[in-house]
Amino acid sequence: MKFVNREEELRAFETWWEEKGAQLIIVYGKRRVGKTELIKQFMKGKPAVYYLADRVTDYAQLKALSQKIGESFGDYALSASGFDDWYKLFAYLSQRKERLILAIDEFPYLAEANRAISSIFQKGWDEYLKNSRMMLILSGSSIGMMEKELLAYRAPLYGRRSGQIFLKPMRFFTARKFFPGKTFEEFLEIYTIAGGIPAYLLEIDAHVSLETNLRQKIFNPKQYLYQEGEFILYEELREPRTYLTILKAIAFGKRKFGEIANESGLAKNVLMKYLHILEDLCLVEKEVPVTEKNPLLSKKGLYRIQDQFLNFWFKYVFPFKSQLELGDQARSFSEMKKTFRNELSRTYELAAREIIQRYPRLPKFTKVGRFWERDLEIDLVALNEETKEIMFGEAKWSDKLVGIDIFQALKAKAERVPWGKGKRKEYFCLFSKSGFTPEMMKMAKKEKVFLFYKDNLL
Repeated sequence: MKFVNREEELRAFETWWEEKGAQLIIVYGKRRVGKTELIKQFMKGKPAVYYLADRVTDYAQLKALSQKIGESFGDYALSASGFDDWYKLFAYLSQRKERLILAIDEFPYLAEANRAISSIFQKGWDEYLKNSRMMLILSGSSIGMMEKELLAYRAPLYGRRSGQIFLKPMRFFTARKFFPGKTFEEFLEIYTIAGGIPAYLLEIDAHVSLETNLRQKIFNPKQYLYQEGEFILYEELREPRTYLTILKAIAFGKRKFGEIANESGLAKNVLMKYLHILEDLCLVEKEVPVTEKNPLLSKKGLYRIQDQFLNFWFKYVFPFKSQLELGDQARSFSEMKKTFRNELSRTYELAAREIIQRYPRLPKFTKVGRFWERDLEIDLVALNEETKEIMFGEAKWSDKLVGIDIFQALKAKAERVPWGKGKRKEYFCLFSKSGFTPEMMKMAKKEKVFLFYKDNLL
């Protein structure tokens, strides 16, 4: 499996590894984001035991783990019988003199099998492991469970950890390293579908067309990506059907709270609870104008599906499952033909936020996002609170050349943004799929407008 990036996380692991004493590290993040590969990459060339927990009994988990440890140490008596008590396992590990990594993946499955497992690990750590040379890594995909069992203030292991890594999906230009041979435009299509989840990106075959990938990997009922949207919700949530309704509403443009309530038929107090859970699971995010001083208190929030693939799945798989089950992919492709360009435009806006941070010629900004109010919307607004600098931008994924009219409209909209009025220094940028008119090129030089052709600064 191709391993891309994650240099920052690997450096953190190496720093912890170089410490002499015991280390307890928590790794968590949504499914398929690459936690297992990150841990295995770090473990290479080091004395280490990796164990993937499963949905079996607590006793079976303990047996399997201790047998695996016995095999790794060449302890044939242990590998044959295993331990029947967790504390015996901890005591055994504490006697090892060499530096050792023990990685337990999908720790929430242990917690499901034994509700006291976090307390057992806490006692095991305090009485046996904290004075050893062990690095214990506990990893899991159930974000809520990991926070409750390991990270929350009331969690038994609270205060014991040496560090934690919340592994996030890859951003656009990091994910692009999976496809070094693809053009910017080709990868924009891939990222619009797969997003920054390594497992999804690895499913895309760079040697065949995008349509072939869709036919074979996503619109095909025999492939795991076809069921992925439902799998994620059924794995994480008790009432998946209600969440399916909410996410479908958001995917089809119902982004205001009231719109989602009307579409889903849920009472507002009930909907709020469900949306908070989806936010905690990093499936949905509440987007507010970048200039808001108190984002959490803002009443201008719009909800969006945070995961690119999940958004794609709800638009082009979920509504057409009846047809897809019969091998009829025509409806999915028909819908894509009508709306996929809009999805590409939104992805281009996300990429633009990264692009302006990649060029040293541009000012440095501390916040990047969008701005909107009533009838006003600006694709990109970047701020620096300390220097009072602000940049306004528009991203056009269109076959038309961007002309002076787009720039003049942007300047007019910028006048209506109140942030730092009278004290700020303004910059302007335009992004275009197809380029710029000669008139716009001349004006850009005169007014010092930053022009980007796809991802390149002209």
